[in-house]
Amino acid sequence: MGACMALCSLASCASCLCGSAPCLLCGCCPSSRNSTVTRLVFSFFLLLGTLVSVIMILPGMEAQLQKIPGFCQGASTIPGMENQFNCDVIVGYKSVYRMCFAMTCFFFLFSAIMVRVQSSKDPRASIQNGFWFFKFLILVGITVGAFFIPDGTFHTVWFYFGVVGSFIFIVIQLILLIDFAHSWNKIWVGNAEEGNSKCWFAGLLSFTFLHYALAFTSVVLFYIYYTQPNDCTEHKVFISLNLIFSVIISIVSVLPKVQEAQPQSGLLQASLISLYTMYVTWSAMTNNPNRKCNPSLLSLVSNVSSSEPTPTSAPGQVQWWDAQSIVGLVIFLFCTLYASIRSSSNTQVNKLMQTEEGGGYGGEGEVGEDGVRRAVDNEEEEGVTYSYSFFHFHLCLASLYIMMTLTNWYQPDTTTQAIQSSMPAVWVKISSSWLGLGLYLWTLLAPLMFPDRDFS
Repeated sequence: MGACMALCSLASCASCLCGSAPCLLCGCCPSSRNSTVTRLVFSFFLLLGTLVSVIMILPGMEAQLQKIPGFCQGASTIPGMENQFNCDVIVGYKSVYRMCFAMTCFFFLFSAIMVRVQSSKDPRASIQNGFWFFKFLILVGITVGAFFIPDGTFHTVWFYFGVVGSFIFIVIQLILLIDFAHSWNKIWVGNAEEGNSKCWFAGLLSFTFLHYALAFTSVVLFYIYYTQPNDCTEHKVFISLNLIFSVIISIVSVLPKVQEAQPQSGLLQASLISLYTMYVTWSAMTNNPNRKCNPSLLSLVSNVSSSEPTPTSAPGQVQWWDAQSIVGLVIFLFCTLYASIRSSSNTQVNKLMQTEEGGGYGGEGEVGEDGVRRAVDNEEEEGVTYSYSFFHFHLCLASLYIMMTLTNWYQPDTTTQAIQSSMPAVWVKISSSWLGLGLYLWTLLAPLMFPDRDFS
């Protein structure tokens, strides 16, 4: 009897894996919407690939694999068996490139398949919201195939794909951050008008002050540690320009005419954007190949002069994990989760992100005959709540960004088999910060420049 019940339970799980998103996660997310659950599952695929990449790049992983008899080429063998695996490929930056290549291909494939899906009645909508087991098998198959790609120029070519994709993704991150700041300000101001105004306004003021304090402290530290009196001119220009731009957007956000056109704009959003701009500036400077202008975090903590050679400056030796990579991963996780559950009333952001107003994670779910809440299918009508194709394209760019972040934006050299920091990575990050600041300034000035249009 117990075996029959277990078999039925297993069959139910199997049908869920091949079925719809509400069936898959109805027990975990009883008040979620179908569209939200689908995005969360795809985001889980991305996070799973990221976790595998992190494990592959951990220091000492190749040495551990070498201990497995009969596994790595050149290691100890088992009589009658030939070592088949090149462990130099399945660990380190090469493995990250291949893993992220597989994820990029996977999400690009679905982005192409889901082009112009405008109705939930479209047969492709059932593919988007179901068949999870087969999707997982496709991802695994592409990943396995990626590890058989010959070295050649693959890493160099894919590096430039990663640079372009990461540039676009950083801009999308800033758009999501702008949307988050607007939503945050709107909710807290609304709570202040309805309830204890002093408490909510004090919270807004505290976070605004904290953001500006961190941004100003960052500027001071940048000038101290990332510039030299007779060197590092680029860094001085980057820091000074982004400081000036941050002051400009802060002043514009509180101008009377801007406040009249956009009552929800304020210093909270400007402070958060300024802080993120300083992070991108720091992230860019850490990719400068000139070690006099780019001291390692270890040397800063231990008060070692940046002019002295450090282990990270040796050719071919790479510092995989540093502070900017960890912060970058944290921001990536936040943006990926927020993109999956966001519910925005900002018309401009919804148009950019190809989503409908209020298409987020709210909802009470449906109560079944057994009294259990089920995930609600909010796409039973003709339309869809978000662009399937754009969402997958966003995850495709996120895969490239993860690849560049985990490898510290180092550029592989196929001749020496070494990897090194590069100035293109510096300019990509800095230019993306300028473009992001320009987008935020546009959200403030657009209602004044085009008063006949709805920018609410």
